[in-house]
Amino acid sequence: MKLEEIKSRLQNYIPTHGNIKIMEVCGTHTSSIFKNGIRGLLADGIKLVSGPGCPVCVTPPSVIDALVSLSREAEVLSFGDMFRVPGNRLSLAEARAQGGRVRLMYSPFEVLSLAREQPETQFILAAVGFETTAPVYAALLDALAAEGLRNVRFYTALKTMPEVLEYICANEEVSAFLCPGHVSAVIGSAVYEPLCKKYQKPFVIAGFEPEYILAAVYEIISQVETGHYAVRNLYPSVVSENGQAKALSLLDKYFEKTDSFWRGIGLIKNSGLRIKDEYARFSANKKASSEGSGDEATAGEKAPPPLCRCTDVMLGRISPDECVLFGRECTPQHPVGACMVSAEGACGIWRGGK
Repeated sequence: MKLEEIKSRLQNYIPTHGNIKIMEVCGTHTSSIFKNGIRGLLADGIKLVSGPGCPVCVTPPSVIDALVSLSREAEVLSFGDMFRVPGNRLSLAEARAQGGRVRLMYSPFEVLSLAREQPETQFILAAVGFETTAPVYAALLDALAAEGLRNVRFYTALKTMPEVLEYICANEEVSAFLCPGHVSAVIGSAVYEPLCKKYQKPFVIAGFEPEYILAAVYEIISQVETGHYAVRNLYPSVVSENGQAKALSLLDKYFEKTDSFWRGIGLIKNSGLRIKDEYARFSANKKASSEGSGDEATAGEKAPPPLCRCTDVMLGRISPDECVLFGRECTPQHPVGACMVSAEGACGIWRGGK
């Protein structure tokens, strides 16, 4: 079907089974949808909502607390979008201003040359992300083990996508999922099959150009109308059925599943990755926990700031601009909630396009 015909059908769509709420999980999809005005091309009966696809947004305060604590005894390396995420007491930026040793990194592999040049310095990597970035940390672990470098450890807050999607299927009113393209490139399309079968919802994988997203939305409404639900991969040039074998093999070598705490959502069973015990010398998590700075799988979460609705945004209950703080008290320059801190967060994307 030609693009113009798809656009016409989506603009004039009249739902016969109730309104359709489609969750796009990936921040890159959210950005493309916003920048290309895709919501304005859809009929009122089709609603696109954002999901918990920003790793910075779902990182709990206890992780920040642990990294702040570790910065007093080691040099913590973190991507820049983690710097302003609030912990229970301080952000990494505030910790650095108070003398904590926090370094901005552009690539985790920067630590290799630092570790070689400064063997007396202990380095801690803030390993935050989903299945997209987890293989990078696994490859770095491979390199560290091969070189015998022992002055680098990881504080891991790595999360996995299928488990949080199941949580949303079980607890939220979402009709279908526009699956995360980058994550799907690693884990493959087959992982969504059990969810599709169990919850009878469409799971469609698409690229990030507007025409691919519109094709995915059309595929979803077609499935809803017919009542025949399936996993459809509309991004076959990048996503295969079984994912990237080498990346998955590296993950399996160094990591294992663990329960994980998601900011604004709570504890989700088996939704995280931890370094295996045989490579425990590379993990900073246990040490941080024993010092009382927080275990991200069990620690409580402070109440969100008054009127902040990041939880509702991440679970697709509301759009960012339905929060009364959005664009007023809460801006990228002065974020109140985690969804506005990161450029990958739904609120940050919506505000950046205003």
